[in-house]
Amino acid sequence: MSFPKKGKLFPPLSVTEQTGRRVESQIFAANVASALNEALGQTTAHVKIVASWTGANERTVKNWFAGNYGPSGDHLVNLMKHCDPVFGAVLEMAGRPELLLALELNDIKGRVNELTTLLRRRKASGL
Repeated sequence: MSFPKKGKLFPPLSVTEQTGRRVESQIFAANVASALNEALGQTTAHVKIVASWTGANERTVKNWFAGNYGPSGDHLVNLMKHCDPVFGAVLEMAGRPELLLALELNDIKGRVNELTTLLRRRKASGL
């Protein structure tokens, strides 16, 4: 049995495929995967940790780590709340490197405050 030669043709490429949007989403997924693996790739419970942060299914999170798909919407926002490398990757992709500098300065400020507190405690204890 063969299909008839009459009928409609396959629809033309969608707008997203014509503009290369699919390639951009693959780059996005790869960048998020790289950031997730940088932050949590060495831990044994990395999938469960990210699933608890985002509320996403563990299979979905595994796809994020593999770079097959990228998170969307609320999942991405929750990842950015909990994972600085993901936050940095999104800022890089958005072309906002000046905000990355602010993030790094904020981290340094926190470390300096911790060091100051430690030095005050040592001085108070007489060491």
